[in-house]
Amino acid sequence: MSTPRRIRAAAVQLNPVLDSADGTADKVLLALADGAAQGVQLMVFPETVVPYYPYFSFVTPAVTMGPAHLRLYEHAPTVPGPLSDAISAAARQHAMVVVLGVNERDHGTLYNTQLIFDADGRLALKRRKITPTYHERMVWGMGDGSGLKTVDTAVGRLGALACWEHYNPLARYALMAQHEEIHCSQFPGSLVGPIFAEQMEVTMRHHALEAGAFVVNATAWLTDAQKQQLAPTPELLKAFSGGCYSAVISPEGKHLAEPLREGEGLVIAELDFALITKRKRMMDSVGHYARPDLLRLHLDTQAHTPLQQDAPAATAAPVHRADPRDVEDLQQVTRLLQQPAPASGPQGDYLAALAQMMARAS
Repeated sequence: MSTPRRIRAAAVQLNPVLDSADGTADKVLLALADGAAQGVQLMVFPETVVPYYPYFSFVTPAVTMGPAHLRLYEHAPTVPGPLSDAISAAARQHAMVVVLGVNERDHGTLYNTQLIFDADGRLALKRRKITPTYHERMVWGMGDGSGLKTVDTAVGRLGALACWEHYNPLARYALMAQHEEIHCSQFPGSLVGPIFAEQMEVTMRHHALEAGAFVVNATAWLTDAQKQQLAPTPELLKAFSGGCYSAVISPEGKHLAEPLREGEGLVIAELDFALITKRKRMMDSVGHYARPDLLRLHLDTQAHTPLQQDAPAATAAPVHRADPRDVEDLQQVTRLLQQPAPASGPQGDYLAALAQMMARAS
């Protein structure tokens, strides 16, 4: 019997450097080195942590948030680009699988994008949040079903969703039906208040139970000075309180390490894959507990783009149009061939005439 797989995973609670993609990227790289020194093989970072989550959109009226939104454009990375190259190199150096949330700039639009790098540095998945939530719709474009898929990595089969995508049960089921083993979830953190963290914990522990998968959930964290910087009035400071919950959860819905609810740090735990089988033996929601004859999901995995270019049509073979004389000659040849050779007369003249008509007809 083979030895059950075990890997070491970490949820990273990170404090972003506001208005500095390079500053936040440097902190991500330092966290990767720290995790590698502790034997971590999978690290999950918060939602759009590079350069930072658009906290401004939660408290700023749309009519006045233009300058903050434009600054986010200035700092948002493109993928591929220098940021993804740096993370790819670090993943390869540390032989680590990395899940990173970024504000991705694609020409004139920003997206809430999740990047999964395999342990060899390969970008295994780039997916975009399918529906930005509430205030986020003023900031990000929408993704599509092409990213709703699991990927096989050095640590197992991974699925990923961001924030309130977890309140779309069909999105979660799409990953469950692809037999995700580790679910990598990302939230902003330091937002809404303590109730946000409470709801997050309920949601993520429920998904672990329902999917029969491990969940590694990461949130960001803001300092008091950053909250003061973001709040337009003292009354709105409470909008950036609480909301932090970085955790590693087993397929049985249990915390495998103490969750982190304040400050920066790593939540590290060992994942024993035997627990997946233990849970699914009892309840496999996409296997023996499913009823596809009654209920099933249709998933459109096409990448939808504004421009779709059709391939050039194949050049048709030229159509040969018969000359009426050719038809007449063929009919005459047929009649001649059906007749016996003349008993007398120059045989050569007969054959020559026949050859000439055959040549014209070909």
